[in-house]
Amino acid sequence: MVVSVTIWHNPRCSKSRETLALLRANGVDPEIRLYLEDAPTEAELRAALAALGTPAIGLVRRGEAAWKALGLGRDAGEAEIVAAMAAHPILIERPVVFAGNRVALGRPPEAVLTLL
Repeated sequence: MVVSVTIWHNPRCSKSRETLALLRANGVDPEIRLYLEDAPTEAELRAALAALGTPAIGLVRRGEAAWKALGLGRDAGEAEIVAAMAAHPILIERPVVFAGNRVALGRPPEAVLTLL
């Protein structure tokens, strides 16, 4: 059975580029979602977090200016963080790879190999 693979990709990010190259080197031609232009919804983010088994703080880029500008901290609630990531997709750690109902964060890029 062939499972479709999707990557939330930022071509300016070296880890995202490395993960995409690794997928292709392993015979996978994923659907590429440029998530900065096509932001995930809150529901999509919640589903990704559930599949990853991580709280929202684990998928957010706390070093981004938007995180600080929004006045968010480590004590921010799940709903607040998910809403912030949906409204400001630059806050989403990348890349995120989906294969069927399984999800992996490409940090390091080799982490996505568990999906193949």
